[in-house]
Amino acid sequence: MPNLTEVARSRNLLLKVEGHSVTSAMGDGEFIKSSTWIDDWAGRHRPVTLKLVLLSEPRGGDVKAKLSCRLVDPAGRLGPSEEKSVAHKFHRRGNYSGPAVLVSREDLEASGYLADDAYTVQCAIAVLREVPPPQTATAADDPRPEAAMPSPDLVRDLRGLLREGTGADVTFVVSGQPFAAHRAVLASRSPVFMAELFGGMREASSRRVEVEDMEPAAFGALLGFVYTDTVPELDRLGEEEAASMAQHLLAGADRYGLERLKMICEWKLSDGITVDTAATTLALAEQHRCWGLKARCVEFIAGSLDAVLEPEG
Repeated sequence: MPNLTEVARSRNLLLKVEGHSVTSAMGDGEFIKSSTWIDDWAGRHRPVTLKLVLLSEPRGGDVKAKLSCRLVDPAGRLGPSEEKSVAHKFHRRGNYSGPAVLVSREDLEASGYLADDAYTVQCAIAVLREVPPPQTATAADDPRPEAAMPSPDLVRDLRGLLREGTGADVTFVVSGQPFAAHRAVLASRSPVFMAELFGGMREASSRRVEVEDMEPAAFGALLGFVYTDTVPELDRLGEEEAASMAQHLLAGADRYGLERLKMICEWKLSDGITVDTAATTLALAEQHRCWGLKARCVEFIAGSLDAVLEPEG
């Protein structure tokens, strides 16, 4: 059985790149040094391009690491850009990864991500290691007495924390309905919440945040996912209600940079495309850059063209 790869260390951070008009004149081989990002790792960046560099000699042989990054809008007007990533095996101190190119310089300057000659990049660094497959042990090999392992309580406890609101320090109001939450939990899970609640936006100093363009039920389900990494609503609701919830959640996931939730909603919508939902789902996929879902919609519509285009009545 081959070895498996697991994440040994990781960190998410926001990198604000200022002075774009000056740095855009840098030569092809020039990069700006960042501060240390995680232990022995730092970044090198130039307009729309980032690299990862190992700052010390690796201990115990080569080390693998992955850098993922995307543009984000601290003001919350734009969803995150398409994620770009690069993985590299580092042999010695000073090794660089290949470049992760976010967008072309021209596209950046034409986008809304560049404001006041600065832009913000969400970066995720994961240091990987290979682990051998687990060995199968028999009861005779294990001298410990048999005991029933308690069931995991983390999801239940976090769901209770959200439901009870104990220690909540921010309240979101959606169409008049309040949702109490915890800034630290939200910021640890979403780069957009991080920028909104701990950055320079007015929400950082407010205990009450108005949320527009979302349904209360969808926002509640989104908060539930942030705390528990689960979306039970998509399984509990009927087929039509679940599809509608998935559409609202997909838009919310894109808005707050929740990629796993976005993918769950894509899968749910891909499995449930009907003549009634194909057109709206296709438009949603286009708007939120869900290319797999878009391809599935196009395939469905091409195979059901007469029914999809048939006028009502």
